[in-house]
Amino acid sequence: MIPARFGATRFPQKLVQMLGDKTVIRTTYDNTVATGLFKDVYVVTDHPQIFNDITFNGGKAIMSLHEHESGTDRIAEAANGMDADVIINVQGDEPFIRKEPLKSLIDVFQNPEVQVASLIKPFQDSETVNNSNIVKVVIDKFNRSLFFSRSPIPFQRDTNVPFTYYEHIGVYAFRPPALQLFTQLKPTVLELVEKIECLRFLENGISLKMVVTHESMVKIDVPEDLEKAKKYLTDLQNNQLHG
Repeated sequence: MIPARFGATRFPQKLVQMLGDKTVIRTTYDNTVATGLFKDVYVVTDHPQIFNDITFNGGKAIMSLHEHESGTDRIAEAANGMDADVIINVQGDEPFIRKEPLKSLIDVFQNPEVQVASLIKPFQDSETVNNSNIVKVVIDKFNRSLFFSRSPIPFQRDTNVPFTYYEHIGVYAFRPPALQLFTQLKPTVLELVEKIECLRFLENGISLKMVVTHESMVKIDVPEDLEKAKKYLTDLQNNQLHG
């Protein structure tokens, strides 16, 4: 399921911006379907423009019945009562999502103890570590989340101690009961302060299993990211043409 809110705070209407010959949201949808991993793929949206963009082009979309604080709340409403073993939340602004990290995310649910999982990626440079648009995460030795923040965490007071910083990739996976539980829990203080929805789980004592990926991700948070995505798409198409 792909939550798709029309009026994003940092970049309003970003999901209906053009990326090549498709909108951002349709690129995300088509690439998710193309992985072949899922029985069904739906865009869950609050706006008819997004709904029509998907359905008029042969895709599946659901209109939200209510306003929601987060994308997870949005897909939980749509998924309520659906027959599913695991539900994946692919963010609408991740247009170049790939099969391999999604497959790794699904595989951790072979462990019956895993209720919620998400993706992380090692940072490649110090500049992005300090970018507040990018969520950071620290994990324990079992790859379970300890905390998420827009600040660099941890603070590296001793620079002689080697440490890997991880970027949180906003792709979640849930067992259906865990997804519905999320909607029953009220937004928490840390979630509201940081504007990071998965902190609601942590503040209620539910850890997330984090799956490490080294795949490049191009997320569109602000207008400058759209230009980067356009360049990435052009490079990708050129490589396919000459590959």
